[in-house]
Amino acid sequence: MIYYFSGTGNSKHVAQCLAEETGDDLKFIPTCEFQGYSDVLGFVFPVYSWGVPAIVLDFIRALPVCDKEDMYVFMVATCGDDVGMTDKMLEKELRAKNIGLDLSFSVTMPNTYVLLPGFDVDAKDVEQLKLNKSKVRISVIAQKINSRINETDVVRGGMAWLKTRMIYPLFTKYGMNSAKWHAEDSCVGCELCSKVCPVSNIIMVDGKPEWKSKCISCTACYHVCPQQAVQYGNATQNKGQYRTLLKL
Repeated sequence: MIYYFSGTGNSKHVAQCLAEETGDDLKFIPTCEFQGYSDVLGFVFPVYSWGVPAIVLDFIRALPVCDKEDMYVFMVATCGDDVGMTDKMLEKELRAKNIGLDLSFSVTMPNTYVLLPGFDVDAKDVEQLKLNKSKVRISVIAQKINSRINETDVVRGGMAWLKTRMIYPLFTKYGMNSAKWHAEDSCVGCELCSKVCPVSNIIMVDGKPEWKSKCISCTACYHVCPQQAVQYGNATQNKGQYRTLLKL
């Protein structure tokens, strides 16, 4: 069983490709119920500020303690550049449930995070290059899963410990601010932002979107908007959008 989370489509794409090559079933974390432990347990998710997304951590923390032996467990984390100590964070959470982590891989995908100065989407040629390389990477991962290989192959990047231990907690505390989201006058009320939100945090009021209090900063609403009317304070002004794998 593969449990995945995705906002802008990168991790969903990776999870679907892995499921096709391994024959494992797919479950979307925000809407699924835990199906019990099986022979294979996989987690696919995007790296958020060099850590595991809170929604994935909450899912794992709600799991029952595992008493199953010989279960193969893997993690595949998508990232724009590097993952820091994300795999170690996940490993610690799984250990609390008596679950080991056999395989940890990262897959470099197009950048989607745009909520801070200096962060933007990739140029189209860089985006396509990452997508092309990811095809080979995903196939290699699937082969290793099928062969039950034990391996860690992630791009940690520089200052990995600092990023995960220091910056990630700041992100979880201050970086998921629903109050900063708003729709500008160019909004046409198409409701795409509401439909694409993976945690149903956006409602339509008088034809305009309103953000409730459980935003997880996946940025799907920003990228899907055809008018680019969805904005996060002033941070997203004049930045690009990523729609290649973002499907409703």
